Amino acid sequence: MTDGHTEDRPDRAHRRPPGVDDATVEAVGKVTEALEATERARGHLYSFHQMTGRSDLLLGEAVELLREAGHAEEAELLETEVLGRNVIPGHWTFQIVEGYDSHYYKPFARLEERVRDRLTDGLKHLYEAEMKEARRTHGHSAHTARPDTTPPGA
Repeated sequence: MTDGHTEDRPDRAHRRPPGVDDATVEAVGKVTEALEATERARGHLYSFHQMTGRSDLLLGEAVELLREAGHAEEAELLETEVLGRNVIPGHWTFQIVEGYDSHYYKPFARLEERVRDRLTDGLKHLYEAEMKEARRTHGHSAHTARPDTTPPGA
């Protein structure tokens, strides 16, 4: 059947537009791969932000416990020297995250989308979709082109 739901080939969102060559698909795929690496770095940055914030909250609890245990001098030292301290001059982690997002991540994400829009009609993961199509075993029920494909003989 060729109604678009039982045909065992990639959906339109994962088929190369007419006139787009191999080099373009590979190059656009590499731009997207670079953005995906940036997405991972961004996630680590958010982890750093949250973990540092958690550390500061725990330190606040520790300062109170030190005071309660009669260690006011150590509590005061930690409170004045570390608690609430900038992680780099002038910056708490939220400011680092905001700077990264506005100065690097958002411009990169916009330009990656522009490259895809201009060169591959905005389609995502064409390189991977073509790799899947080349590597899968056609006719095998565990190698269908897409989730809504009815395997042959089903």
